[in-house]
Amino acid sequence: MNFSEVFKQSNQLCKVSPDGKYLATCVQYRLVVRDFNTLQIVHLYTCLDQVMHMEWSSDSLFILCAMYKRGLVQVWSLEQPDWHCKIDEGSIGLVSSRWSPDGRHILNTTEFNLRVTVWSLCTKSVSYIKYPKACQKGVDFTTDGRYMALAERRECKDYISVFVCDDWHLLRYKILFYSLDGRLLSSYSAYEWSLGIKSVAWSPSSQFLAVGSYDEKVRILNHITWKKITEFEHPATIINTKAVVFKEVEKRPVVGSEDLSIHQLTMNNSLFSTQSKYEITQLPAQVPVIKPDPDRANPKIGISTLAFSADNRYLATKNDNMPQSLWVWDMQRLSLLAVLEQTAPVRCFVWDPRRPRLALCTGNTKVYLWSPAGCVSVNVPVEGSFQVQSLFWHCSGSTLILLSKEHICLCYVDAEEEK
Repeated sequence: MNFSEVFKQSNQLCKVSPDGKYLATCVQYRLVVRDFNTLQIVHLYTCLDQVMHMEWSSDSLFILCAMYKRGLVQVWSLEQPDWHCKIDEGSIGLVSSRWSPDGRHILNTTEFNLRVTVWSLCTKSVSYIKYPKACQKGVDFTTDGRYMALAERRECKDYISVFVCDDWHLLRYKILFYSLDGRLLSSYSAYEWSLGIKSVAWSPSSQFLAVGSYDEKVRILNHITWKKITEFEHPATIINTKAVVFKEVEKRPVVGSEDLSIHQLTMNNSLFSTQSKYEITQLPAQVPVIKPDPDRANPKIGISTLAFSADNRYLATKNDNMPQSLWVWDMQRLSLLAVLEQTAPVRCFVWDPRRPRLALCTGNTKVYLWSPAGCVSVNVPVEGSFQVQSLFWHCSGSTLILLSKEHICLCYVDAEEEK
């Protein structure tokens, strides 16, 4: 692995363009666009206030910057740096802004979820959609960008409305599993009389739907009958003899006084950083469990995050009351393949978009990789303390973008690293 120098960023706003050519970061009210290969600045834009959200258009030609406190959105063009667009929602406010798949319409959600306003950059026309539901992910698009599904709240009932993106007219209502011709395909409930579904993820092939629940289980549904194929449990004791449990073990290096210098004491924080490696744990193995507080809302229990590998072969899961462990399942054998037990809670994990390789971070100075060949722990060798809060892959799968609280660093991963 090789690492780049460190650059500043604010609010974790760092995005690679869809074509992989550019890296955009926000530093307070400035938008910085760099060439991804050379990391040289190619464009520098100044916004009207501190940027709270930033997003590339699908064709990598425009960048949206939202300033929620002021109800403003500014759009910048890479082809024509002198051109820009400003959208002011006024007194109605702004809580969310995003691109439509065509990269020529912007969807703004106003305060109190009163409406979604659709702004056209081409015709300057405006469309309004009423009654959007206040939820974490209340809107999504089909892969071809022709249709939009929107969660709505009408007359004290929840609906999923389907809109045609050409002119934003309502196609029809449907609830739960639906087809575009209006047929109700199926509905599913993991169990009754308790906290239910917590997370959902489609496999890239759309053959499987993984449903994570508060009962610490993942249920796999197939796309033909919408019936359960199997369910994956997350037990506190792992006895599956086919699974491998990788445990992170830390070791602080011992440094003698003769090895120190004034320069090292002031500049080289990595000299004192804790090293770690993975060791294979003998089975049966105990998984660290945190008992949730039953009196608090949104208890830390159940499957909060699910992610399939790009080749559909593997599924990674995180159980909130086992925050230090990451579970990897083999979707061909429908069984547990590996468990990664970290020394700190897992903050973020993402699959390589090209290979069966998983990257994760725990808020310390390391980045971790899992592949079918095994696990590796790597220190981020930069001056000062770079604590990795989140990470994501470049579309080529050759580079990881690491984010600390106020900085970014690029990690160049060799394709042979997993072997």
